[in-house]
Amino acid sequence: QVQLVESGGGLVQAGGSLRLSCAASGRTFSTSAMAWFRQLPGQERECVAAIRWRDRVTYYERSVKGRFALSRDNDKKTVYLQMNNMKPEDTAIYYCATGSGSPIVSSLSLASTYDSWGQGTQVTVSS
Repeated sequence: QVQLVESGGGLVQAGGSLRLSCAASGRTFSTSAMAWFRQLPGQERECVAAIRWRDRVTYYERSVKGRFALSRDNDKKTVYLQMNNMKPEDTAIYYCATGSGSPIVSSLSLASTYDSWGQGTQVTVSS
């Protein structure tokens, strides 16, 4: 089992930036992919960004391409989501997730690919 702890959420004005962190512990050697999802009340979780560990192939949701960037620190077992030029529609609870299978690129954006989830961190962008 992998434990995930997110941090870095908060309130920011439109056009501003935030950096989310996701620290992993436990059976991290089995991790093959990590991702950030976001969710609004009553809606399904949407994958914002994901990375496949072995070859660093990434996925970005269309609305965040060019604004969000995912990076990782292997020594710290931490994944970061740098969010720039933020918009009110980025407001959501953001969740970090890890998967231990052998995901193909087209599956990186699917919630079913991931088997460990963090508790979520609120991100609010004011207009």
